[in-house]
Amino acid sequence: MAGNTFGQAFRVTAFGESHGRAIGLILDGCPAGLEIDEEFIQAELRRRRPGQSKIVTQRKEEDRAEILSGVFDGKATGTPIAMVIYNADARSKDYSHIADKFRPSHADFTYQAKYGIRDYRGGGRSSARETAARVAAGAVAKLFLQQNGIDIKAYVSQVGHLILNKGYQELDFRQVETNPVRCPDGSMAQEMEALIKEVRKAGDTIGGVVSCVITGCPPGLGDPAFDKLHANLGRAMLSINACKGFEYGSGFEGVKMRGSEHNDRFYNDGGVIRTDTNHSGGIQGGISNGMDIYFRLAFKPVATIVPAQESVNEAGEKVIVEGKGRHDPCVVPRAVPIVEAMAALVLADHLLLQRMVKL
Repeated sequence: MAGNTFGQAFRVTAFGESHGRAIGLILDGCPAGLEIDEEFIQAELRRRRPGQSKIVTQRKEEDRAEILSGVFDGKATGTPIAMVIYNADARSKDYSHIADKFRPSHADFTYQAKYGIRDYRGGGRSSARETAARVAAGAVAKLFLQQNGIDIKAYVSQVGHLILNKGYQELDFRQVETNPVRCPDGSMAQEMEALIKEVRKAGDTIGGVVSCVITGCPPGLGDPAFDKLHANLGRAMLSINACKGFEYGSGFEGVKMRGSEHNDRFYNDGGVIRTDTNHSGGIQGGISNGMDIYFRLAFKPVATIVPAQESVNEAGEKVIVEGKGRHDPCVVPRAVPIVEAMAALVLADHLLLQRMVKL
């Protein structure tokens, strides 16, 4: 099955299904000698794992990553790093009622159309469960980026109609992990949590927005044509389950401005070239310019809902589909570490590619 490998120099291949024995990954290209902090990897996985609060799916998974190869005495050896995360709380019987039915807005029909066979248990490979492998790989990428002074912070900036109208410069990112919504504003986080609980009680779901900022990125990462840095970030983000939109820098709001307002003027700050504004979002011509990279992602309401819905089965016959099993009423709180992980994989890949350019 193609489409399971991401990156060029820092290359990740992921495998496994939601209700299979395990999920896992093979990471190739990690620089030899990099210290691999297994507890840090585990901490990142805990941020993504199910059952962490009352506003996410109650599936209970420890999500402990077992490193099988590529690490010796706590350091990367330069050979492929293989990790496996065993599934412990799959309840496949919860999905027997949709074995031959296509759930509205799920990947059931399209998966069947492409392969002629599908694992209906929890969505199989199309389940968001596969993102645990991305987070584990992203944690290694973060360790590499930390060595190079690059930091990535994501947070929830919107749930439904509730919008955090503050620029990232005004926020205290230390607050992100102090509430289950992962919104760095206490009062707004409480409103968002209440809304998610209200929606969940009604058996429904709701969407939201995750914002992300990357600091410390040096100028020069990315290519001017098909491997533009923002294009690869967009590809990475839109590969995350339920992500429906990506914008960076001024994004869609920029269309309201004139060029004289939108242009980021350069100045010399003690020998460092900077811009006085950052409508470009830290990327110009597809290449990083050294300013903060920031972007926003729109996530749709989770497709699994409790109320009955009309659909069809594999024979094309009209059927009724009811939502069973365990699911998130709002995906954005658990999407935060996934967004950071995918951003880290993109940046690590481009950082290594840039080093090859300058050899």
